[in-house]
Amino acid sequence: MKRFNYALQGMHVLLKKDNKFWLHLISALIVVICGVWFDISRVDWLFIILAIGMVLAFEAINTALEYVVDLVTDDYHILAKNAKDVAAFSVMIASAVAFAIGLLVFLPYVF
Repeated sequence: MKRFNYALQGMHVLLKKDNKFWLHLISALIVVICGVWFDISRVDWLFIILAIGMVLAFEAINTALEYVVDLVTDDYHILAKNAKDVAAFSVMIASAVAFAIGLLVFLPYVF
């Protein structure tokens, strides 16, 4: 039960610190509403849920890495910058893949 509590504390920290996470949550809510609206298939829901989970998880990992880098140094260091930039890029990759999945799932329902 303690571990579950730690995870909830992490969620609270993430929601408090990271505005981009809120943007991803709002986007996820819109996608879920669209999925209900278009009555997408179970297989399509599987892909949508995986895409949403992937983006949210990468954003959480990115935020955690930012905390660790900030803990290690307050000074500007190129390696700290590179670590943060690469972590941000991983979120961008996950978001691009999720967007592609969204197009593949929703375009047939729209047209």
